[in-house]
Amino acid sequence: MARRNRELVHRGREGWLFLIGGTNGVLDQYRCTLRNGWHLRRWARLIEARAARARALGIRYVHTIVPEKLTVYDDRTLDLAYDPRLSPARRLARRLDRMSGFVDLVAPLRAARDGAVPLFRRTDSHWTYDGCLLGYRALMRACGAVPPPDIAERPRFETEGLWDLGDKLPDRPRETVTNWAVLREASRAYASPLVEAYEAAGRAGDLHVGAHVIYRNPSPHADPRTLVLFGDSYAHYAPILLTSLLAESFRELHFVWSSSLDWAYVERVRPDLLMFEMAERFLTRLPDDRFDLAAYERPDMDKPARWAEAAPVV
Repeated sequence: MARRNRELVHRGREGWLFLIGGTNGVLDQYRCTLRNGWHLRRWARLIEARAARARALGIRYVHTIVPEKLTVYDDRTLDLAYDPRLSPARRLARRLDRMSGFVDLVAPLRAARDGAVPLFRRTDSHWTYDGCLLGYRALMRACGAVPPPDIAERPRFETEGLWDLGDKLPDRPRETVTNWAVLREASRAYASPLVEAYEAAGRAGDLHVGAHVIYRNPSPHADPRTLVLFGDSYAHYAPILLTSLLAESFRELHFVWSSSLDWAYVERVRPDLLMFEMAERFLTRLPDDRFDLAAYERPDMDKPARWAEAAPVV
């Protein structure tokens, strides 16, 4: 396994690529060690503490981890020595199986992996819209919400490109993926100065931590509640993936790109729902929940912009 972890990307069967190295030591997280066990125990305690704090504020807390491709599509790997049953997301789900606000996505994604549509891109670490839709439906159930009846029928279009894992290989394999134009009723009502600055500079794709946007949906059919989502690139601040699906579902959606919560912001907004989404590989770091969103919203953004630019993406 040490040899494999010096590699960044694993070439699996039929062109499937898997992130196994990087700054988060992805493959190392599939080891049954005392250190990993204690780390997941601390995560479980943090999630329970978040839920209790939200409950004290009259807010429903929903937490999910988006599994790695290694966790879902282990059958597409090729002679890779690891045990998908030791997936940190899987082990965390077992610890929190009695917590109503914890949404396990490992089981439903694995159950659907042999279906007609792929749940992840072959040459990218991210889920497809079909994989995202599956996760979205599970999250909506946890929120006590009903998806728009036609949410899975939004217009689709193909995009050919070089994606994050293919870009790390010498031959740079490309892939054609299917994207959805989800937004119809919702629109962006606010973008932070940081988001606007990156967009104005033509560098929207470089922005990660600290991105902050608000979407509003005037449709009489939208769920009337406000949802605050702390997430990452599997949701995104752009109107794509999980963010777009949730924006089409709720009256108001606040998205903040951070694995650490800003409780001052939550208390100021007082949403009906507080949701947290994060990729499984980022479980290697335990957040302190001291994120200061206001630091990213000052007119002078030089320092926060550098932090955001330096944020690891793998």
